[in-house]
Amino acid sequence: MTKLIWILGGVAILVIAGCAALAARSANVEQPPYTSVTLDGDFELRDYSELTVAEVTTTGGRQSAVSAGFGPLAGYIFAKEREGEKIAMTAPVTQTPQADGDWTVRFIMPSQYTLDTLPRPAGSSVRLQTLPPRRMAAVRFSGVTTDEMIAEQEARLLAWMQTQGLTPAGTPTYAYYNDPFTPGFMRRNEVLVPVTP
Repeated sequence: MTKLIWILGGVAILVIAGCAALAARSANVEQPPYTSVTLDGDFELRDYSELTVAEVTTTGGRQSAVSAGFGPLAGYIFAKEREGEKIAMTAPVTQTPQADGDWTVRFIMPSQYTLDTLPRPAGSSVRLQTLPPRRMAAVRFSGVTTDEMIAEQEARLLAWMQTQGLTPAGTPTYAYYNDPFTPGFMRRNEVLVPVTP
């Protein structure tokens, strides 16, 4: 019995250490700065400055589309098919549905880069652009994202926006902050909706 307790204790220590390591790694990844206008539990109204992004257009279901977009974007930042230095990974990876059923998947570029200083993509699938400053309503949640979970959180956010007198100014964006190896309870996910000024 004592041996079993020691084994379980050791496993618990390893799990805690692993979770701490994942949290530390996530904390060291650059995220886009924003000004918090309103914070209300899981909900937040944010002002984002101009952001420079690399993006691709993909098709298919939500999960397959973000996976399809990740490959060429990762190839771009890690200099797999182009010359020049590697670019640091940032968070979140974002995904926005388009009217024609396609998706735009984006990596936000580190703050030291501009369109003029970023390396040029090797192919035509990766595009570089600058997003203008925006006000966004956001809801934050954890878990392994499913279509049902995202739909539920999007509905919660739109209901909260209505109580705040906020009008959506475009389609939602889904934001994923962690890698697939992060346990669901430690993941940070968000739904963001642009707000009419």
